[in-house]
Amino acid sequence: MVTTVVMTLKQLSTRFSVAVHALSLIALYKEDCTGDFIAGSVNTNPVIIRRIMGMLKKAGLVDVRPGVGGASLRKDPNQISLLEVYRAVNVTERDRLFRIHENSNIHCLVGRNIEHVLQAELNDAQTLMEQRLAQTTIGQLVDRFTK
Repeated sequence: MVTTVVMTLKQLSTRFSVAVHALSLIALYKEDCTGDFIAGSVNTNPVIIRRIMGMLKKAGLVDVRPGVGGASLRKDPNQISLLEVYRAVNVTERDRLFRIHENSNIHCLVGRNIEHVLQAELNDAQTLMEQRLAQTTIGQLVDRFTK
């Protein structure tokens, strides 16, 4: 069971970085961005890329041409914030970056209070992270890659 949890958390944590990687490639190599090209750069299976590209398409960030046609951005890279990408690939469950364990002992002082005390702190942390992601665009990252 622990292995499953670790794999799920790893998948959630890498989906965002893979999406940013793919969008950055599309911004840089406009005509050459097929799923295989992106998968080769990310060093992952093309099926993973197709799944993520589907999420980005649904969010209105990319157009995907069938077959080996590749992908293109639907917006200028300087208009795509990392927060949009984060939300597009459903990194968190129901807008909750952090989860709190369930079934604490209500007869324990900490157990009965941990959720509401800790959740306020975690909500603040998520808000700050999202504000930071909103300040950075794919275009800004691409500029850093080419310097």
